[in-house]
Amino acid sequence: MPEESQPEPFAPRAEQAALDDLRARLRATRWPDAPEEAGWSLGTDLDYLRELVAYWADGFDWRAREAALARLPRFRASVGGLGIHFVHAKAATGPALPLVLSHGWPDSFWRYTKVIPLLVDPAAHGGDPEDAFDVVVPDMPGFGYSDHPDPPVDSVAVAGLWAELMTALGYERFGAAGGDVGSSVSRFLALDHAEKVVAVHRTDAGLPVFTGDPADLTAEEQDWLSGAMSWGATEGAYAAMHRTKPQTAAFGLTDSPAGLAAWIVEKLRSWSDCGGDLESSYTKDEVLTNVTLYWLTATIGSSMRMYHANAAIPAAQHARRVEVPSGFSLFQGDVVRPPRAWLERMTNAVRITEPERGGHFAPFEEPEAYAEELRAFFRPFRTAPT
Repeated sequence: MPEESQPEPFAPRAEQAALDDLRARLRATRWPDAPEEAGWSLGTDLDYLRELVAYWADGFDWRAREAALARLPRFRASVGGLGIHFVHAKAATGPALPLVLSHGWPDSFWRYTKVIPLLVDPAAHGGDPEDAFDVVVPDMPGFGYSDHPDPPVDSVAVAGLWAELMTALGYERFGAAGGDVGSSVSRFLALDHAEKVVAVHRTDAGLPVFTGDPADLTAEEQDWLSGAMSWGATEGAYAAMHRTKPQTAAFGLTDSPAGLAAWIVEKLRSWSDCGGDLESSYTKDEVLTNVTLYWLTATIGSSMRMYHANAAIPAAQHARRVEVPSGFSLFQGDVVRPPRAWLERMTNAVRITEPERGGHFAPFEEPEAYAEELRAFFRPFRTAPT
């Protein structure tokens, strides 16, 4: 790795003035009205958000959460000309399979904070020490503590950055895993850097893009494509905004912490396996850690712009089949879960499971189950040279 790119330990500490400003903005929130019985049916519930914002302003202890995050081995390095923040946690038992984990939206390295200890030291959590990983969890450009790219970068480019990062860290061969946008990044790692990726694990297949004759699809696949379109029509307004006019939304979301929380919290609730009760999957502190990371780094606009960049990826790129051994854990509470026929059509699928609990943010919702899914999937590939 060039001298200017050497990883440097990174433990950011927010300026007190920024925290004071956040509290002042929260206390001065100008609230919209809402129909009395609206609840969550029209978007974020007014009563719940009032409660959350009050706690954010006067109960939430960012310094405590900041200190907890600082205990992770975190670094920054220049990769492809961009400053990239990442966790690099090495296995407790010595040499192990390197694994790069890619997050999605609306989150960051936060998605994997619970599962990292289980992956690097399985023996301390009831597992087999032979299943340990060296774990790398980068913040994508425009997310968390990584640089805001100009112009925005897409999943293809991020996959290239991760291949460069892993090689620079000394890993010539490694596993890749992810969900949401991180599923797309992991897919392009397997497509464009197959010589480096021993196997790839994903929790979803993304929204489908099919360029062939629909008559060639099974009935199950056709139903899934139709269902995905219906989901996009009823639940995909956020993505349409991100893909088309992200800068318009960025003004309000960057200026109003209550607005930012509303935008993120509704997705945490909708996409998690929480039965409509957000706090059955997350504590207020956990939710606000994620939202505060977005606030302090002012990354809501830059994170949304990745959707705009991804929308420009040619359809032919999405039609390519992944030949690297692929595994899927389709958690029951996730959205738009693909059928086996589609996964086998689009990938060299060697393992497909359907865990009973967990949703779109499974590494955070069900870290033990997610860790076991990764251990089981990657076990046969540990003999590959790394």
